[in-house]
Amino acid sequence: MKQNKTAVLLVISIIAISFAAIFVKWSDAPASILSMNRMYLACLLLVPIVWMKRKEFKKIGRSEAFAFLLSGACLAAHFALWFSSLKLTTVASSTIILSLQPIVAMVGGFLLYKERASRAIIITIGISFIGVVMVGWGDFGLNDVSVLIGDLLSFLCVIAVVGYLLIGQKNVKKVSHWVYSFCVFLSAGVWLNIYNLAAGIPMGGYDFDEWKIFFLLAIFPTLAHVIFNMLLNYVNTTTISMSVLGEPVGATLLAVWLLGEKITPLQIVGGAITLLGVLMFLIRQSSEYRLPEIDGG
Repeated sequence: MKQNKTAVLLVISIIAISFAAIFVKWSDAPASILSMNRMYLACLLLVPIVWMKRKEFKKIGRSEAFAFLLSGACLAAHFALWFSSLKLTTVASSTIILSLQPIVAMVGGFLLYKERASRAIIITIGISFIGVVMVGWGDFGLNDVSVLIGDLLSFLCVIAVVGYLLIGQKNVKKVSHWVYSFCVFLSAGVWLNIYNLAAGIPMGGYDFDEWKIFFLLAIFPTLAHVIFNMLLNYVNTTTISMSVLGEPVGATLLAVWLLGEKITPLQIVGGAITLLGVLMFLIRQSSEYRLPEIDGG
């Protein structure tokens, strides 16, 4: 059972993070306000656990503090850019560009950590990429400038989130994933706060329904990021990025159910191909590197 925990946690994270696009669609708040409150509320929820591990803060030196600040900046940019893209276009169109994340992660992992991927791993990534393209293909035919802007924002958000994960891959081992997540989330919240103040975006005046969405974002999708930070102790950024390819499938299905968005036969086939590619990747990764056993504590 222990040997399967990594895969199970990746599946849980995919399900949890798939709800993010739905919650953003439900909200009328600006993207940067959604992101900022999500981070602050997530920190609030982590306080009891972090308090029990407060001695770990003594391990954080200048280099670690700088890395946490930089990682928080990348995470803040990721949220703000992606949430903004969701305001401009459909869920499928926004998430399609995220399929480039494993490719960007492979390049970053090679440049920073000299990681190399086998031909089989590259093929499985390619299979999933084709599947995600099929999921979002229908939106590419829309003659709307907002779709193109949304695609551009989504690609910039890919670069930001890969930067966040690559920094975490090295620095999460310095402290527990709880303390690391708290520090990075707080850093992201502060960066977004600064942006909101500089841009003159109203910080208050949001009704109870909006605050419910803020809390939902802080609980469910953010749980996925805590899991990712924990798993970075055992697997690399490319593995995390590859598993996230399940998000467009989950988000599209949830959008059909909760938002009334239509799904085409092409998207159904694409979703199946994507999930097949992710499964093949995890199986291949397990055979090549052996996915780790995670202790119950």
